Amino acid sequence: MRTRFYNARVLTMKDFDIFLGEVWVEDNKIIYVGKVKDSSFCFDREIDVQKNLIMPGFINAHTHSGMTFLRSIADDMPLQQWLNEKVFPIETKLSEEDIYYFSKLAILEYLTSGITANFDMYLNPEAIVKASLDMKYRTVLCGAVNDFCLSVEDVERCFNEYNQENSLISYVLGFSHEYTNSKKKIQQVAALSHKYKAPVYTHLSETEYEVNTCKEKTGLSPVEYLCDLGVYDYGGGAFHCVHMSEHDLDLFKEKHLNIVTNPASNLKLASGIAPIQAMLQRKINICLGTDGPASNNCLDMFREMFLVTGLAKYKNCDASAVDAYEVLKMATVNGAKALNLNCGVLEAGKLADLIILDLHQPNMQPIHNIAKNIVYSGSKSNVKCTMVNGKILYEDGHFHVGFEIETLYDEVQKRVERLMR
Repeated sequence: MRTRFYNARVLTMKDFDIFLGEVWVEDNKIIYVGKVKDSSFCFDREIDVQKNLIMPGFINAHTHSGMTFLRSIADDMPLQQWLNEKVFPIETKLSEEDIYYFSKLAILEYLTSGITANFDMYLNPEAIVKASLDMKYRTVLCGAVNDFCLSVEDVERCFNEYNQENSLISYVLGFSHEYTNSKKKIQQVAALSHKYKAPVYTHLSETEYEVNTCKEKTGLSPVEYLCDLGVYDYGGGAFHCVHMSEHDLDLFKEKHLNIVTNPASNLKLASGIAPIQAMLQRKINICLGTDGPASNNCLDMFREMFLVTGLAKYKNCDASAVDAYEVLKMATVNGAKALNLNCGVLEAGKLADLIILDLHQPNMQPIHNIAKNIVYSGSKSNVKCTMVNGKILYEDGHFHVGFEIETLYDEVQKRVERLMR
């Protein structure tokens, strides 16, 4: 399958210059990005982009797709109460088939937001893999070891099974939280990391309560505790990282770890505002994630982009903090780097994960600084086209995913009603 996008404004994300040109795709790879040129190629489809913007797709670097069933069921509660009274009790009723359908619903929402890959941590990876493959969507799975249901053996099996040749699926070692795992469990994950020389990810320093409890128990911050246990000897990173000391940040810099910030979720749960400017000053690789649809509740990368810079400006009392260009990198290039994905920029040889944004709408006019418009005034309504792995899965409000959307909505509703009973 060969696709030609022409008459396009092109933002490669190798830099922030935008030029009028073309992007060619063959099968699942980009084969040309540049100015208009003649070719003897026979294309299966040629798309006039009409001077709209083509750019790399966004990478949602932290989410829990299967939690769509909790959207607006567990709201207006602090994190620990939210987890213990709402999330955990209902999750015990979930079947593998439930998670399959709930994950498919999340993927539809990713497509409407220009998200072409996600880093998904949730129960039952088999269901998530099936949903992603059935929809031809790119998912990196993260291990979710905890003391209640998922074992280190489960994670090792998945690590070996899902890091094969399928370019849509990969797997990263991980555990849910420091406070949902015994010291022994965390040490076992660290041993697994050493065995495979592989990175590890987890939720970390999300709330003051979490940090203070860890200090009372171990005498160390969560970051110091995990580093002492050898969790980060082969890299990786963490989600949230809201309550980080200067020493915590220095450890992240020293070990070349990645931070995935989740501003909407942290704001909604009143967890706090992450010290993004201090992270950038240390040149830590920062990525963006929506977190799950129970705590956000919207899987919208545009909202995350605006919030990460807006909250940083407020926190630092500095309108120049966290430039919009840095934010665009968090949503694309940085996520690809953290997850070891061959995408995040438009260039020959990269995976064909790209989006078209509609510039012919009032919120993107006048055409002055398109890159900053995306961050400060862009919205999901600007997403005209989402291509994943060389296949257009969403175009002009229509999904190309192989099933009737309303049928999925009905199935999800039926399952949610059963769970709530």
